[in-house]
Amino acid sequence: MRAEQRDTDVAAPPTTLLLGRASVGKSVLVRALTGQPARSVNFRGTTVSCGEYTTPNRVFVDTPGLHRASDADIVRLTLEALGDADEVLLVASATQLDEDLDLLLPLVQGKRASIAVTRWDLVADHAAAREAIARMALATGLTFVVLDARRPDAAALEELQAAVTAPGTVRHERTPVRAGWRIEPQRGLLDHKFAGPATAALLLVVPALLAVLGANQVAAWLEPLVEAGTIPLAERIVGWPGPLGAVLAGDYGLLTMGPLLFVWAVPTVLVYSVVISVYKASGLADRIGTALHPLLRPVGLHGRDVTRVLMGFGCNVPAIVSTRSCSACTRPTTVGAISFGSACSYQLGATLAVFAAAGSSGLVVPYLVLLVAATLVYTRLTSDPAARSTLNTLLIEPRTFLTRPSFAAVGAEARGTIWAFFRTALPTFFAIAMVASLLDWSGVLDAAGGLLGPAMAVFALPVDAALPTVLAAVRKDGILLLAEEGTVASLSATQLLVATFLAGTVLPCLVTAITIGRELGLRFTGRVLVQQASFAVAITVAIGWTAAAFGG
Repeated sequence: MRAEQRDTDVAAPPTTLLLGRASVGKSVLVRALTGQPARSVNFRGTTVSCGEYTTPNRVFVDTPGLHRASDADIVRLTLEALGDADEVLLVASATQLDEDLDLLLPLVQGKRASIAVTRWDLVADHAAAREAIARMALATGLTFVVLDARRPDAAALEELQAAVTAPGTVRHERTPVRAGWRIEPQRGLLDHKFAGPATAALLLVVPALLAVLGANQVAAWLEPLVEAGTIPLAERIVGWPGPLGAVLAGDYGLLTMGPLLFVWAVPTVLVYSVVISVYKASGLADRIGTALHPLLRPVGLHGRDVTRVLMGFGCNVPAIVSTRSCSACTRPTTVGAISFGSACSYQLGATLAVFAAAGSSGLVVPYLVLLVAATLVYTRLTSDPAARSTLNTLLIEPRTFLTRPSFAAVGAEARGTIWAFFRTALPTFFAIAMVASLLDWSGVLDAAGGLLGPAMAVFALPVDAALPTVLAAVRKDGILLLAEEGTVASLSATQLLVATFLAGTVLPCLVTAITIGRELGLRFTGRVLVQQASFAVAITVAIGWTAAAFGG
């Protein structure tokens, strides 16, 4: 009896796996159910990256939303890892209930499941719809719970909790009784064949630029206040003997670099997370992604992935974390695009400062054009053929509903992004600052720059470009060394463009690389590093020698 009791005490709580199309409301719903933040896991030995929410009595696992036909195979692998005590929560949209169930029910044959029907607020005749759903529940033996996932009330959440603990067994590939309705959103400018992609690009770029400019204004106001408190202290500490002075107040010390993180990066991340959260909570991000998808599919990206790539211009860390909701076939490509082409607030700010020091601020336009063009080519070369295939059909709604975002939904989405930044980026930043300070104090960085100096001739660059390239692989603000008076004077405009591009793209910074490793594993990270370095070197060599041949 006591042995049986001990076994019961250590038994793991049951798992409920959430399945549904992308953007149907799974993540918002599970956060409302648990009140917990997610942690990224590979579910029970599979290669499927999921969000796990742990409560005392149950573990909820939010699987990636179904974007493409190929995602169904990934879901089957996940379902095979379920145990006898585990259940499935199918999340379907009230706007296309029959289509969602036709997609989901065949995947969970023989499993114990319950069904959450989201977007209930968009149904006009609730009484008639409830009667139809009651007939579907009776015919299938499954419990249906209707609710608005964006604003779930306490009664609906309590009903869903009860349904999860008492699931039925799925015995039909489609419901014997059909709901019989489909609710279509109104068409708008984004749905136009020609104007839609242009409008979508504008809607993405303009708010992103406004967010960066707004965050930089805040940072410009904060920086003098922070420096007034840290610089005098750093000046007293920097002369301390041994490595302690270097770690605290050297060129890469905590007092030297730490304020830069909080003054410049944090405001950008905050503004970006709020803007992107508004886009996602309102459905605008999905509508934009659908408009851009025909243009991005040939390079191996889903239209909705471009939102995550743009998030990387604030900070790569939350952008990479957000790729958990990508399609399985495009997530690796999206992470690669962020690593290569998303110039974070540090990288872009340092690059602009270098161009300004050279009196060539106009170089920012060709720099961004080169960065975007190279990222598209790199993405095309490294993408999964399944992501580019026209046969890998989309499973998402062709047009999503646009709704007024609630403060709760925006806040929950933004908190997840900000939490990921502070939990992942900050500890890694402090570790890197300490290591870089010790390497600088010991002379290792100068030695590495000297060793790589002759290699700069391969890119038609002077020796002075070597050290910034080395440091940019550690932290992207290492690009600022190109702005030193002697270095910037030795570079032509084309060489300056080539040097900043090489330093910014040859490798991701260590924080980004560590985040990729945590999310997708060391083997994938190693492959990304090799691919990115090889492509950046090839592009830089080609541009550098072409410009040199024409006297650039």
